[in-house]
Amino acid sequence: MVDGEVWGRGAVDMLNLTASMAVAVRDLAASGFRPRGDLIYLAVADEESGSRHGAQWLADHQPDAIRADYALTENGGLHSGSSEAPFIGMNVGEKGVAWRRLQVRSVPGHGSAPFRTSNSLVKAAAVVQRLSTYAPAVRFHELWRAQLDTMPLTDEAKSAMLDPSQLDDLLAAMPTAGIARHLHACTQTTLSCNVLEGSMKTNVIPDTIDIGVDIRTLPGETEADVQAHRDVALGELAADVEVNIVMNDAATISRIDTPMWDSLQRAVAYGAGLFSPELDAGEFGSRFHDNDERVDVESLRLTTQLWLDVVHDMLG
Repeated sequence: MVDGEVWGRGAVDMLNLTASMAVAVRDLAASGFRPRGDLIYLAVADEESGSRHGAQWLADHQPDAIRADYALTENGGLHSGSSEAPFIGMNVGEKGVAWRRLQVRSVPGHGSAPFRTSNSLVKAAAVVQRLSTYAPAVRFHELWRAQLDTMPLTDEAKSAMLDPSQLDDLLAAMPTAGIARHLHACTQTTLSCNVLEGSMKTNVIPDTIDIGVDIRTLPGETEADVQAHRDVALGELAADVEVNIVMNDAATISRIDTPMWDSLQRAVAYGAGLFSPELDAGEFGSRFHDNDERVDVESLRLTTQLWLDVVHDMLG
């Protein structure tokens, strides 16, 4: 804890939510609160690894233990708009996850004699470069215009950000990198090469290199669309790459004409919010998985109160 902020990995993604939910549930239990129906607190340890041994395992083996009409999870609660027309964001959609492990093979050899060899690491470097510079077409989902309406933009700027041919240039010129990254991810399929494995010794030409690629898809995109993105990005290199599917979860969007949404609106009106108004959206976006990940205590208090208000409103 430094100057009213909790520092550490997971402070904003997403142990702040896990911890505040635990505090809220403990408070409800200690107060003697008895809900009209089931209130389930679910916390698992492997969300960043794909949930195979956590939420996915529970869904496959113990579905009755976690079956519910509504679910509250990450992420939202950032303040935007003007003082005359303030907004608090709530995420109702999540991009799809299409993790892939790409394997590049060659014949091993001695590092002292690389002439006329086929080095899988060199070829993998070319694959990574192609994927990293690939620019999928811009696509605007049904919530994009509503998202722009919450931002302090002129009508001219909003119109430009609704033009696929102008969007990338506008995002590149934005002064705040965190907001630009978020808006870019909202409008395009993204491919990020984050893992490289296989080379073992400096004097050995490797025979196999594995590349871990984090692909996030837009609503409506399928496994075939992911393959099409990859093939276009790699061009003639696609024939030299073996593809293994690690995850293939489609994008989701939840309805907002529900009692849960109504309760969230009332809870926010009471003065609650997931994050304090002092937390800038661009600064928030830059903290995910970053060296300076942290959350202020006021945000933790507001988050905990939000859970309590929603539970009392829906189940009291």
